[in-house]
Amino acid sequence: MLRPAAADPSPSVNRAFYTILSAQFLSALADNALLFAAIGLLLFFSAPEWFSPLLQTVFVIAYIVLAPLVGPFADALPKGRVMLIANAVKFAGCLTMLAGLHPLLAYAIVGVGAAMYSPAKYGILTELLPPEKLIVANSWMEGTTVAAIVLGAIIGGALINPQLAEGILFSIGLDSRLIAPKFAIVAITSLYLGAAIVNLFIPRLPIDHKLPNRSPLFILHDFWHSFKLLWRDPLGQVSLAVTTLFWGVGATLRLLIIAWAALNLKFGLDQATQLTAATAFGIAIGSVLAGKFVSLQRAVSVLPAGIILGFVPIALIWVESLVPALLLLVLAGALAGYFVVPMNALLQHRGHLLMGAGHSIAQQNFNENISILLLTGAYALMVRADWHIHTIIWIFGLFISCVMTAIWLRHRHDVVH
Repeated sequence: MLRPAAADPSPSVNRAFYTILSAQFLSALADNALLFAAIGLLLFFSAPEWFSPLLQTVFVIAYIVLAPLVGPFADALPKGRVMLIANAVKFAGCLTMLAGLHPLLAYAIVGVGAAMYSPAKYGILTELLPPEKLIVANSWMEGTTVAAIVLGAIIGGALINPQLAEGILFSIGLDSRLIAPKFAIVAITSLYLGAAIVNLFIPRLPIDHKLPNRSPLFILHDFWHSFKLLWRDPLGQVSLAVTTLFWGVGATLRLLIIAWAALNLKFGLDQATQLTAATAFGIAIGSVLAGKFVSLQRAVSVLPAGIILGFVPIALIWVESLVPALLLLVLAGALAGYFVVPMNALLQHRGHLLMGAGHSIAQQNFNENISILLLTGAYALMVRADWHIHTIIWIFGLFISCVMTAIWLRHRHDVVH
């Protein structure tokens, strides 16, 4: 049962929440900035062009492979300490890249840290806050994560500029193409260090749902049990299905927008990637609106926003100028933020009750990243088959609306309890 509406959290709870938010922002900012530094290193070493998108692949694989382990790990220790340990792994990955380890391997290490970090950063919210505060907390978490993604892209792009690096270092006789990404990595390590310092101020909370047995077989059995438990629980099922679809489609639509912008707007890669900022801005708007107007009890009522979302990319097919494109991308982001934030909160609430928050977030990461690999893989196959980009947009747009309609019809009468 949901606890009765509580009074406003105490000042100490507020401080703890904003500490978690700050640590998450700095760590996510570093993750996204490091991606661009890694791309700069790949360009310097003349790596094949397909290595750059492979960076994202090696990053998300850790979420899938380590899912059975990171959930129990997050629930077995105070989650603030887990965040500190995970941040240390990210820091180590950053240092290995600086020391000369291949960017793909080094970024994979950072992915391991990120996979450890995620169940703790979201799971701690259910331990710190009452259920009725989870949607507001998730709107803040989603907003800061989006801000970190956008600012990380901007900062990472600026730091790998050879002129900036040479201007600060007064040129030391090295190839400027190497100076810039190395300089960027040095700057990014300071962000990870800052996140680690903030982690130290996260309060220790009681350990939640500690595993009674740490043997590999028991851990795998526990993971499979949690997987079935969430998918069989009606509210767990709807929230997990929606968030899984959201992240898979979101990753694919980022690629679609770049290809669409090249055709319809005649944009180059640098201009096309900047369009994602409009979607990110929209997600922030939708997150704020969800936090303000949607209660946890009414979380399922936001599903029609996902049905409408599918038609927004389809509308882009007929757009050939910047302003309407930006408006549609902001709308897409707002719709996405409006329905994914309540679903995240609902999943955390049900997961906390059924198996422990760390376990449920690990399940969420496992399912979401499989979705990312499958849908981006489907997109790659369509491109390889030389399908027209407008045809692919039609397919993905209708896919979103049809799946969201099916989920809504199945779960529209479910009640959060």
